[in-house]
Amino acid sequence: MTPMTFRALITLAEGIDDLQAVTLIDVLRRAKVEVVVASIEGRRMLTCARGTRLTSDAMLVDLLAQPFDLIVLPGGAVGAQHLAAHQPLQQLIKDQAAAGRLFAAIAEAPALALQAFGVLRQRRMTCLPSVSHQLSGCTFVDQPVVADGNCITAQGSGAALTFALTLVEQLCGKAARAAVAGELLV
Repeated sequence: MTPMTFRALITLAEGIDDLQAVTLIDVLRRAKVEVVVASIEGRRMLTCARGTRLTSDAMLVDLLAQPFDLIVLPGGAVGAQHLAAHQPLQQLIKDQAAAGRLFAAIAEAPALALQAFGVLRQRRMTCLPSVSHQLSGCTFVDQPVVADGNCITAQGSGAALTFALTLVEQLCGKAARAAVAGELLV
């Protein structure tokens, strides 16, 4: 029997947080999740908030018809603003939420992008505390990571590893989380 392969989409934009993006990609791949890194910009190579250059696997507009078990938005103030302004991503997240599939965001991305997309209503969630004043219609919880149904959010770079491991658990189960955490000596 072949183990089930889960697919995760991680969106990149100019100015996303370096640590968050790389941590998410790395930890999900360690869990044997098929990770597709997609750029919302007009090019595949992007510069993160602290100068790290990342090359995406694909352009988001070429993936809109494909199903994903999880869609993740890294933070970073500039990157989250770019994500929030991207109309195809907005529709993709709305469809993901409506279908009951997992979607997640960290740091500024929950308050800037998920809030703008209208998918946080009536949910418990978290984000970088300094942007929590921009939230409405949801309940801010001052914890590193919060899961509410199919929505998982995290506060910032310090929570990136716990956030990524929580995503592994939500997708692949507790045993997979424990295996990856053990490999990372967490």
